[in-house]
Amino acid sequence: MIKVLIVDDQAILADGIRSVLSSCQDLEVVGVAQDGACALEAVEKLAPDVVLMDIRMPNMNGVIATREIKKRSPETKVLILTTFDDSDYILNAINNGASGYLLKDVSAAALIDAVKNAYAGDTILPAKIARRIADAARMVSSDREIRIKKEYGMSDREVEIALMIYEGFTNKQIAAALKLSDGTARNYISSIYEKLNASSRAEAVECMRRFLAS
Repeated sequence: MIKVLIVDDQAILADGIRSVLSSCQDLEVVGVAQDGACALEAVEKLAPDVVLMDIRMPNMNGVIATREIKKRSPETKVLILTTFDDSDYILNAINNGASGYLLKDVSAAALIDAVKNAYAGDTILPAKIARRIADAARMVSSDREIRIKKEYGMSDREVEIALMIYEGFTNKQIAAALKLSDGTARNYISSIYEKLNASSRAEAVECMRRFLAS
């Protein structure tokens, strides 16, 4: 049984989500919180497996709440509930540990599947959101791309992924945004580490930071 916490300041929407999730015998809604601050208390008391988190709420928004939940309970999966107009929050929440995003017009079946997949460790990114992330990752100067490509002999795809690593994307998020299999993404990342002479993500980021600052 997957335990789910719903966090939304709109009671009608929260009730609708509870109704949908309760129709699946594999899911149990253990609570509803009205804002991010209440969500932190609920996570501590109820130990949910998955949190469905609204992004715009009073007292504490979903991005900050996600960050705090992942600090205190790293194993808890957080799925952000958003509208496409919330796209400016996307990278921030990903970098703070969100397992993915659901648009608020998601179907009942897709919502249930997303919760199950997040619990299994998958990254949940609707096509619109994945494109937004990929576009944001490309919003770097061509000068940076050219310099890294020439200095380290990387392919165009390797440069793209290297800059995503530099911006804080995880392997799963890179794979989802660029529509690569996890294995293919790992292969690219291993090649990047080798070309940077780095043995870890932290070393790779530091290497690029030093080079780009020079």
